[in-house]
Amino acid sequence: MGTQGSDEQGRATRRAVLGAAAALGAASAVAGLPAVARADERHDQGGFKGLPVPTIIGHRGASGYRPEHTLGSYQLALDMGVHVVEQDLVPTKDGHLVCRHENDITGTTDVSAHPEFAGRKTTKTIDGVKLTGWFTEDFTLAELKTLRAKERIPGTRQHNTLYDGRWEVPTLEEVFQWADREGRKRGKPVWLHIETKHPTYFRDLGLGLEEPLAKLLRKYGRQRRTAPNFLQSFEPSSIERLARLVDAPGVVLLSGAGSKPWDFVVSGDPRTTDDLVKPEGLKWIASYAQGIGPTLDLIIPKDASGKLTQPTTLVRDAHKAGLILHPYTLRNENAFLPADFRKGTDPNAYGDAFGAFQAYFATGIDGIFSDNGDTALLARADFVNR
Repeated sequence: MGTQGSDEQGRATRRAVLGAAAALGAASAVAGLPAVARADERHDQGGFKGLPVPTIIGHRGASGYRPEHTLGSYQLALDMGVHVVEQDLVPTKDGHLVCRHENDITGTTDVSAHPEFAGRKTTKTIDGVKLTGWFTEDFTLAELKTLRAKERIPGTRQHNTLYDGRWEVPTLEEVFQWADREGRKRGKPVWLHIETKHPTYFRDLGLGLEEPLAKLLRKYGRQRRTAPNFLQSFEPSSIERLARLVDAPGVVLLSGAGSKPWDFVVSGDPRTTDDLVKPEGLKWIASYAQGIGPTLDLIIPKDASGKLTQPTTLVRDAHKAGLILHPYTLRNENAFLPADFRKGTDPNAYGDAFGAFQAYFATGIDGIFSDNGDTALLARADFVNR
């Protein structure tokens, strides 16, 4: 961090802006790029101004190589050199915050192999979606700690199944302690990107996420505007609530066009994502948050064949509102890449992820989530050094 990080950011951003047109040429599927705003002009609030641009965020850790949301996944992402490591938060029955992408742990733990928990299997409706399985809010932390994590998509990432059963489900407090240890070892803070999952659903159960999160942030000195973490949620009201509790920078996540945040559904707010990405919506978000995390399709939409079309004006408009952009999620496998960058017909084979990264970096985004931090970092180096 500090002066060296700021100098690197400045140099990287200047190279990024100068190279944007060339990068776009390499990604020939993309046309009509809006003017690229200087990212260093956007990073003018709080400690995140010292992060390199574009920032590489380890999505659920290094989930392309280890079962997601485990200390093994977080450690590998950090060892690869990613700038920020992501956590998703859900609560236990007794109010502890644990790191799982969903409260449904059927596919990410070995819970189905535990006969003592067979009776916990149930059907619930969460944010309008009916699910059958096992859920964290029905387990105490002590019970969850008897489970072990496993690969969520073994058909796609068969190699990751080697690590099934190796790690527990971590608590957020354990992640903070890990980050503190690694920070002391490395001589610089470990940055985190912390998401509240289904906050309205959990608040209705009496398991509000924001208050215990704020308490832990204060305990570990991560509550300030300059703290090395972002707080993110798909529900704007969760970020508004957190902004009243702590000063850590907030990021509003945005789903696809036409979708609606669940808290808007519950409250009767008529706005959709389409409204939030307009200048008026972005101005409203900027009144309590420092960034947005849009799906990549809001940056560059795809046509019916899955190929990239023209970039939208979202990057320019968000920067004008003073917001940074951390879109999600770029993965190496063909199944997750735009059609322009797929290789062969095997959906699980790697495609031209480097080409896809160049197309998205060229739009002027401030960072990106990736399951494959090593690939993202190499692509970033290609972009800023061209």
